[in-house]
Amino acid sequence: MTEFDTLTIVTHPLVQHKLSLMRDKNCASQDFARLLTEISMLMAYEVTRDLAVTTTAVETPLEVMDAPTLAGKKLALISILRAGNGMLEGMRAVIPAARVGFVGLYRNEETLEPVDYYLNLPSHLSQRHVIALDPMLATGNSAAAAVDKIKSEGAVDISLMTLLAAPEGVRTFAARHPDVPIFTAALDRGLNEKGYILPGLGDAGDRIFATK
Repeated sequence: MTEFDTLTIVTHPLVQHKLSLMRDKNCASQDFARLLTEISMLMAYEVTRDLAVTTTAVETPLEVMDAPTLAGKKLALISILRAGNGMLEGMRAVIPAARVGFVGLYRNEETLEPVDYYLNLPSHLSQRHVIALDPMLATGNSAAAAVDKIKSEGAVDISLMTLLAAPEGVRTFAARHPDVPIFTAALDRGLNEKGYILPGLGDAGDRIFATK
């Protein structure tokens, strides 16, 4: 297995078109946030493609049938703060019953290593499919650290959903968590000296929340 065997790139034309709009430096904050919500909704279908299903008796206006429904406990959506919150709205629009949790991390701009400051996760993670949300998989350190914490709370069935990924981040994350599939809209060229994805789209959190 190579570091890219766990990576799925969602190449749907709508996803790619909306991502191109987001990359434009002139894309306004409110448009950036809206597009991220829309892409998250579209990517949700790919990330959840292999969820287990069962059947439930449903009475239609004409007869009773065995209809497919999701099996097991409700999904858990875990936002890796702060930028992960930009993906939550779209995911919850598609999966409204999902439980929601948060892992708070920020990147030390000198060492590029993650610093944790908050953790609030749903119960019974060992019985749920968990989708961790973080728009940018750059160095991979923050996402890997977040999944460390999610696993420490019992989760065993985890996916990571991102908007952009760099090869360096995929390698780092896959080395730490080879059992966690990664879903992204694009695999970009690489990182600059400050750990930003190239060509990328800048700092997703700043662009979502207009903090710079």
